[in-house]
Amino acid sequence: MEQSPYCIGIIGLGYVGLPLAVAFSDHFSVVGFDINETRIRELQNGVDVTLEIDEPSLKAVIRKKLSGAGEKGLFCTNILSDLGSCNIYIVTVPTPVDKNNRPDLTPLYKASDTVGKVLKKGDIVIYESTVYPGVTEDECVPVLEKISGLKFNVDFFCGYSPERINPGDKQHTISKIQKITAGSTPAIADKVDDLYRTIITAGTHKAVSIKVAEAAKVIENAQRDINIAFVNELAKIFNRLNIDTHQVLAASATKWNFLPFKPGLVGGHCIGVDPYYLAQKAQEAGYHPEIILAGRRVNDSMGGYIASEIVKLMIKKDIVVKGANVLLLGITFKENCPDVRNTRVMDIVRELESYNIKLTIYDPWAKKEDVAHEYGIDIITSLPKETTLYDSIVLAVAHSNFLNTNWKKWVKPNGIIYDVKGCLDKEIVNGRL
Repeated sequence: MEQSPYCIGIIGLGYVGLPLAVAFSDHFSVVGFDINETRIRELQNGVDVTLEIDEPSLKAVIRKKLSGAGEKGLFCTNILSDLGSCNIYIVTVPTPVDKNNRPDLTPLYKASDTVGKVLKKGDIVIYESTVYPGVTEDECVPVLEKISGLKFNVDFFCGYSPERINPGDKQHTISKIQKITAGSTPAIADKVDDLYRTIITAGTHKAVSIKVAEAAKVIENAQRDINIAFVNELAKIFNRLNIDTHQVLAASATKWNFLPFKPGLVGGHCIGVDPYYLAQKAQEAGYHPEIILAGRRVNDSMGGYIASEIVKLMIKKDIVVKGANVLLLGITFKENCPDVRNTRVMDIVRELESYNIKLTIYDPWAKKEDVAHEYGIDIITSLPKETTLYDSIVLAVAHSNFLNTNWKKWVKPNGIIYDVKGCLDKEIVNGRL
């Protein structure tokens, strides 16, 4: 495949889109588009608040003016007309669920509308957003056709290559994770696969159809969700039997084919969301998915369960629950990542607040304004003074800078330390999941 004729437009410059844009910019002219004007301004100055791309790497590829096809680099913009020079568009917008856990395709429809306005004959539109099987061809393509006035698989073509970004993971970066690819025709499938092979050193897997690729992605996270739900249920059982769940898992892991899942909260934009997309499609087809939804119920219940276990421990230690001062460590949806969207730590927060407990939430990775915007609560981002003592301390997120701290210095002599992640020194912990 010749590289020079391609100009790639990336729609959405978040945790998925930006690393993809940077990777492609080493080979092609890339236009990164995002509707967030502040985000564009930050990226143009070499700043990535998601911390996925470091400043030197970003500044090395950023271009202050629009590059032509064949000129390598990344130009970031929120102006639609800047996408007009592109001939390949890659959509990387989020696919959330609504308050009733039903798939919300609004961002995908809007992104398709955006692309449709600049789509030309011969262009290829590739979707990376996680969806249920059929969304690309049955939901997105009609929008592209309506807005552009072009005909699918005659004037323009589509591909699908589901994202496999793991936010905060500096080891499994985009080029080191094998990528699934697919196209709307055999020739386009080859082109899409060749395109991704320029940046994916781990190789690609060309699926036989877009629907197969969509299905493969959605079951990846559904499988993880079910496995985590299983160990979460085990944790509830073993806690009643007064057996340490983590010691049980460590013993079981000595078998060569045992899957090393751990109990915990399941938040974020993938594992806690994607199973609902598969469930929705299954129900539309007349099948009620029992295991998938059962796993979701178990995992969604864990925040409330953890909070009740903390309160029980406080009562056993004769700590007055109402008005107790509790330090909660971490609010982001996962460790070493600043993203607070869809964090299940909030389930613990809301449940503890229902007991009139006074919570102090400490997270040096999160932004105060992001937490305030998402949840309407205040957090601290600096370590409390050692003279500030709490009735209880709860480790909710395993940030690396939490793990080597002696939290006994911040807890009252009769206080408790509860370890949700099972990663603190067991000698200082009163309870863990």
